[in-house]
Amino acid sequence: MWAKLKRQIWQWRGVLFAAPSAAGLVLLIRGLGLLQGAELWAFDQLVRWRPQEEPDDRIVIVGISEKDLQTYNFPISDRLLADALNKIKQQQPRVIGLDIYRDLPVPPNYDSLVETFRKNPNLLDRKVPIEPGYESLMDVFKTTENLIGIEKITADNDGNGRVAAPPLLKELDRVASNDIPRDSDLKVRRGLFYLQDTQTGDTVLSLAFRLAMLYLEKEGIVPDVTEKEEWVRFKTAVFPVFSTNDGGYVRADDAGYQVLLNYRGPTASFQTVELQEVLNNKIPSNLFRDRIVLIGSTAPSLNDYLDTPYTRGTNKNWKGFRRLRWLSTLWQKQDRTTAVSDRMSGVEIHANLTSQILSATLDGRTLIKVWSDPVEWLWVLVASTAGAILSWQWRYAKGVVKFLPPMMVLGGLGGIAYVAFLGGWWIPVVPPALALASSVGVITAYVARTAGEIRKTFSRYLTDEVVATLLETPEGLEMGGEKRTITILTSDLRGFTSTAERKDAKEVVSILNIYLDAMANVITAYQGTIDEFMGDGILVLFGAPVPRPDDPERAVACAVAMQLAMTEVNRKMKEFDLELEMGIGINTGEVVVGNIGSLKRTKYGVVGREVNLTYRIESYTEGGQILISESTLEFVKDIVKIDDEQKVSPKGVKKPITIYSIAGIGGKHDLFLKKEEDILVALPEAIAVKFAILDGKHVSDTLFDGEVVELGHHSALVRSLALVSPLSNLRFAIVDPKYNGNSDGEFYGKVRKKSARNETEFYIGLTSSLPEVEVFLKQQYEACKS
Repeated sequence: MWAKLKRQIWQWRGVLFAAPSAAGLVLLIRGLGLLQGAELWAFDQLVRWRPQEEPDDRIVIVGISEKDLQTYNFPISDRLLADALNKIKQQQPRVIGLDIYRDLPVPPNYDSLVETFRKNPNLLDRKVPIEPGYESLMDVFKTTENLIGIEKITADNDGNGRVAAPPLLKELDRVASNDIPRDSDLKVRRGLFYLQDTQTGDTVLSLAFRLAMLYLEKEGIVPDVTEKEEWVRFKTAVFPVFSTNDGGYVRADDAGYQVLLNYRGPTASFQTVELQEVLNNKIPSNLFRDRIVLIGSTAPSLNDYLDTPYTRGTNKNWKGFRRLRWLSTLWQKQDRTTAVSDRMSGVEIHANLTSQILSATLDGRTLIKVWSDPVEWLWVLVASTAGAILSWQWRYAKGVVKFLPPMMVLGGLGGIAYVAFLGGWWIPVVPPALALASSVGVITAYVARTAGEIRKTFSRYLTDEVVATLLETPEGLEMGGEKRTITILTSDLRGFTSTAERKDAKEVVSILNIYLDAMANVITAYQGTIDEFMGDGILVLFGAPVPRPDDPERAVACAVAMQLAMTEVNRKMKEFDLELEMGIGINTGEVVVGNIGSLKRTKYGVVGREVNLTYRIESYTEGGQILISESTLEFVKDIVKIDDEQKVSPKGVKKPITIYSIAGIGGKHDLFLKKEEDILVALPEAIAVKFAILDGKHVSDTLFDGEVVELGHHSALVRSLALVSPLSNLRFAIVDPKYNGNSDGEFYGKVRKKSARNETEFYIGLTSSLPEVEVFLKQQYEACKS
């Protein structure tokens, strides 16, 4: 059971990590308020995209238009306002809302009167007759019981911005607040039912709520509150109070009783007539009957226009912009010169809130509701999980196809949010979308990191260039190859096979790791491609998979650098009481390179006679020697130092070829081998030996007699009647009575080209020997020197 669970966890590890991580990160960002601007932008889109509703015929607006201002000047005098109210009153409206400040009398000569009031404040006493128009207006105020005036009670810390109510209406308790809360981007998305006057401590009803309440009283409907939440309720319509973190808001000001505004539509969604139409009797005689009449400014020059979700630009007064978080501003980059036609007059905003209360109570129109925080968190987690699952399941798909399922889900989230909004639910749009995208990003990053780990592991077996060719090119994994001229380098340790047989397996691996690590670093530095490690042998390609014009030059320089690196390798070999010698062969020619093998197992490699020839050339080397072919020399002859040359007849080659021993390379590389002359000393008594000729790994059955007559650290002079060719590999066995070792005295040597004193003698380079043989030969050498 536990094993099965562990297997399931491993199979879905990406989802189990990405989904909660992405959701938690998004919720953290949201909690910091960084997504508020984006979520309010999404809210505005939902408002604009939904179908526009029919006008509410219970409400009529009498607007003071630009035409009215040109005709009557501004502000509208008390006399004209009184006349207009009387004409409206004659049609018996159910309630009248006067959305015009009237805390001071306004005669035709308004400017001079204001100066008079400033000099004589006692004239503000309503008992002092000021002007006939004012008395007429006061009379209308007294006799119109269904008339509601306004006051502004919100202000800054210094009390600036407050506007008093008409004194008479205040005394008659027929005053409401026309304050409108605005968001940080100065848009109006919320409305007030009531709020508290911070100066008096009184609760003041809003204009819209007061008008709706008076209208509904005629229907026999009075407001009450729910028992649990204490939310305002008209009949069966419950109006949830706005809370500071509702919907996309974060730490918003929720003072008073606020609700989310459910607009009926953009500006001009209510029937509107001009003031002069009322004064000139150019309206139907029953236009206002039994309706709510709102009187207010609709003239753009009076600057009583506000931004709403329908406003496509932004307000020129962009103080709120500075309060938004940086991320939120990404959603607010619109033209700051909003057309007035996109903005809405204050009186129409009051009409929308009034209509919202009436239509919800009488028509069952939906309100804008929000989910609780835990439900929203769950929704974000669901979106994140969906994105993680789909991205995980499609993680190995090619190209953009892997992103199609998450994109479809992303579109589905938008569709769900839109349908929900039509039903009155404002559900999160940006957080789940961001969580989904984040989970996809996390999965993609995880897959990329995993691919990087796989690539890193892969690179332990192949070079980075081969891995790149396999993984990053369309034809990289296709079977087959191509003919290409490349430079091939192969190296091998002299006598390491016999050394490995005498060492513990763990030691052998440690020795090889030290050696191969050092060589791989050098090869990589010279941009060689390690095609294969073959025990202690290395096959390196220059020109595959990526050809370069200086491939032969780099191959030779790499070989010299490899031989120089053996000094450090042998310093580390002292731990194993060992000294290693390496031979290197280099050849340039046409080969077939590509993916070789079967569909189940494929290897990137090279084949061709030039590869075999490179191995043959390397077989002629002694320890510390570099041999190159004539084809390679053609490319580097101007910068290499040749130590020796010789003609050889490798197996499988019809004609003899010339190979060259390289002592160094100049030019930008400037690398040269350190030449150590091995001094031979004559032995007072020759060491009797028997030897056989090696053909590759095959030892000839024919044994020849011989004797070692001179000896050095790394070479010897052998006398024998046998005819041996230069560069032949020989296996020796000591048969001299002076040697009393436990083994047969085996050691190996390569016949050197160096001419001896006569035909019965030849020089050899010592390539490998048993430890006890090495000790014996060293003793003989030291005894002669002393």
